[in-house]
Amino acid sequence: MAEADAAGRREALVELYERASACTLCPLSESRSKVVFGAGNADAELMFVGEAPGAEEDRQGLPFVGRAGILLNELLAEVGLKREDAFVANVLKCKPPGNRDPQPLEIETCRPYLERQIELIEPKLICTLGNFSTKLLTGSPTGITRVRGSAQQHVLGGRKVTLLPLFHPAAGLRTAAVKETLREDFKLIPALIEQPPHERVDLEPEPEPGPDRERASAEPDQLGFFG
Repeated sequence: MAEADAAGRREALVELYERASACTLCPLSESRSKVVFGAGNADAELMFVGEAPGAEEDRQGLPFVGRAGILLNELLAEVGLKREDAFVANVLKCKPPGNRDPQPLEIETCRPYLERQIELIEPKLICTLGNFSTKLLTGSPTGITRVRGSAQQHVLGGRKVTLLPLFHPAAGLRTAAVKETLREDFKLIPALIEQPPHERVDLEPEPEPGPDRERASAEPDQLGFFG
């Protein structure tokens, strides 16, 4: 039964990817090269949520493949984990022009995709990377500097989830002190993953993101990253 459930969740994740790939709900769809849906282990207990794709992510259609992604991989390795142990996504699925910050309308438009990803992947721990993902998933305006490294409990995707706010790796590339703080905060991750799983919470079903339309053809190279 568990294997059948896992297969069903993967199928639903692929369907969600196909809807996101055809999404034209905000102006970012006009300038993107590829939708950066997210990639990684679809059964992961650990999920990272960043801010928005950059130029390299937009070109490849995969999250955290630039310098910030290299640092993310290094930080994971230092605590005995690999990128393949996690699912990595962003608040926005399309690159903002000029690498600017996400705008409120864009965040709200993309929010159902992220919430559905969390529901399907069922992570035990979500690490938010930077201000935008932290404020969105905590539902609080408190900035990352004040809450980083402090685990919280929230109901996300129909279940209680541990959330660990972290500085964005890009900030660690700019400032040595932030990089060291990131390194210390990453040491919290293994113990948080080892905590007992949280129970499911009964909630009213949310509408599926995106308009009704025929599913777009999915790109095989991306679908292979839902391992």
